[in-house]
Amino acid sequence: MAFSHHFDPTVLREYDIRGIVGRTLHAADAFAIGRAFGSIVSRGGGKRVAVGYDGRLTSPELEQALVDGLRASGMQVLRIGRGPTPMLYYTATTLETDGAVMVTGSHNPPDYNGFKMMLGRKPFFGEQILDIGRLCKSGDVVEEAEGSEQAVAVADDYVARLLSDWDGGDRMLKVVWDNGNGAAGDALEKLVASLPGEHVVLNGPIDGHFPAHHPDPTVPANLAELIAQVRVRGADIGIAFDGDADRIGLVDDTGEILFGDQILVLLARDVLKAHPGATIIADVKASQVLFDEVAKAGGVPLMWKTGHSLIKSKMAETGSPLAGEMSGHIFFADRWYGFDDALYAAVRMLGILARLGTPLSELRKALPPVINTPEVRFDCDDRRKFAVIAEVADRLAAEGAKVSATDGVRVQTPDGWWLLRASNTQAVLVARCEAATRAGLERLKAALVAQLVASGLSEPDFAGGNAGH
Repeated sequence: MAFSHHFDPTVLREYDIRGIVGRTLHAADAFAIGRAFGSIVSRGGGKRVAVGYDGRLTSPELEQALVDGLRASGMQVLRIGRGPTPMLYYTATTLETDGAVMVTGSHNPPDYNGFKMMLGRKPFFGEQILDIGRLCKSGDVVEEAEGSEQAVAVADDYVARLLSDWDGGDRMLKVVWDNGNGAAGDALEKLVASLPGEHVVLNGPIDGHFPAHHPDPTVPANLAELIAQVRVRGADIGIAFDGDADRIGLVDDTGEILFGDQILVLLARDVLKAHPGATIIADVKASQVLFDEVAKAGGVPLMWKTGHSLIKSKMAETGSPLAGEMSGHIFFADRWYGFDDALYAAVRMLGILARLGTPLSELRKALPPVINTPEVRFDCDDRRKFAVIAEVADRLAAEGAKVSATDGVRVQTPDGWWLLRASNTQAVLVARCEAATRAGLERLKAALVAQLVASGLSEPDFAGGNAGH
């Protein structure tokens, strides 16, 4: 029987496939993804695909349907079972599979789920994801075949590899971890059992209901329990993960949050000791402080487009040993494999802290102070959002403004900078401003709003974010 399948138009995204299970995403979609992705791997001369899944309630059913689709395309499927997304990346890299698919809803609400993919050693995204839809719609898949599957136990090897890069000193740290009931739970339990120091794990059991809080460490409210426990226990650091543990959140010994760019500053200083003059990559939403501090530490800062797949690709192109995003994706190619892994970033961060006699809060306070808005997201029609950015860019060019067009427009002024970019995954525009003073921040916000108004949009709500870092 001829194969054909249509996806809900909202699920095929720039960096992954994602939807609401039972409404926009179904087991039939998972089978179709397996059938199309297996066809792409097969036509490239490949046969072996690694598959993993996170702790969401719907993940086992979707994983089974995905495996069935891959097998129907003749694939040899290596099933690693439940765990964090970076464990699948590790499997694909070390076992040199031809492809990999992770069933994960990442940091989305419990009723969401999705798929992240690799083709060979590279991220699979953008037009490649749209190709999945085209192949399914046209039925242009390889002839049905009988593939195979095998269970592969990788958790112990993965944790042992994480531990092999521990490089801490004699200082015994007190660490509070918040797994947020996410997919890292079992691996984290193994990890802390072998790390030196004293470790407390909050919300360790994997639970797709996420009973404690939503698993997104970039939202300060989700760190409330971690902050309280760090303070009560007098811990040196608090570490949080998102639902599939490819993003990290950090809290210092005083309970203050370190944002993604601040984390990257501390990691970059350490990496640059081993790689002087290396390129360190961050996304356009990162603080100017980060780029300045990287240069001060002897590195070459590179501002790049937001999106974990885009950052990974740029790292490979430039030979960068370290990159990061404001969202908490941290990518190590120094002693690691170039993919985003919150467990690995945590091990490296603890190693740095254990070698220093300084509290983490002192390192944070020593960074130049800036005041910024949160990342402000506001609705803008998918057909309009890129046109708005083009209009703003044209007006800024006419004014002779100092603009980086790496991803949207990032405008530098004597006060600081403001950013306006179109989301690649949602019908929204994203804005952010950063200044040295409150008055400067207000001027930047006014300049940004003036551009939005000139394109027929209303003023976004800047309230509700952090007061500065």
